[in-house]
Amino acid sequence: MTSKPVRIGIIGGMSWQSTQSYYQQINQQVSERLGGLHSADLLIHSVDFQQISQWQHDNRWDALAETLCDSASLLCQGGAQAIVIATNTMHKVAAEVARAIPVPLIHIADATAKRCHQVGSLKVGLLGTRFTMEQPFYRERLASHQLEVIVPDDIERDAVHNIIYDELCKGVINDASKKRYLEIIQRLQAQGAKAIVLGCTEIGLLVKQEHSSVPLIDTTAEHVAAIVDRICQK
Repeated sequence: MTSKPVRIGIIGGMSWQSTQSYYQQINQQVSERLGGLHSADLLIHSVDFQQISQWQHDNRWDALAETLCDSASLLCQGGAQAIVIATNTMHKVAAEVARAIPVPLIHIADATAKRCHQVGSLKVGLLGTRFTMEQPFYRERLASHQLEVIVPDDIERDAVHNIIYDELCKGVINDASKKRYLEIIQRLQAQGAKAIVLGCTEIGLLVKQEHSSVPLIDTTAEHVAAIVDRICQK
């Protein structure tokens, strides 16, 4: 590669558990692709997730959009040539962020949909926060890529959501919660899902491919792959 790697601005801290996974995976893949002592040119603005979580549950998406737009603008002022929102749920305000910045936004659902097509899974189950599973912003983005999306029932959605906020965002990995997730995954598979989208960047900390017979699409991994492509200008 002769051109200079692209500088990426990451809006992180939602939660910091997944942001550290982004940092590690991006640098690992850049090193593998470029060789030598190469690492990624990254800027990270990590927000306080306590405030973000409160506004989410209070339905204050206007305040959330303003916060992420401000974060993205700071990263652009620092020289970021593309912006990443290192979480699925906050892509609810991705359109507002994209309009507020002069550089591209690398969208997590686009990268996820690409992988679904690569594994031949056009009907997928979606796990994530209640916001991601129930509101249209994420499902419609996947549907725009010709994917059919199904979600767990109300009781199961509640379990998935609470495990994310009460455990995974705090770095707690619980075997009982893993079993619960796998039961929900099996039911989605029984409903015809050919793959399961782990639509929260923390879920991959709990369940992994070796735990499931149905393909698991780790949105963090797919987002990272798209980011590394941009860094290396593929």
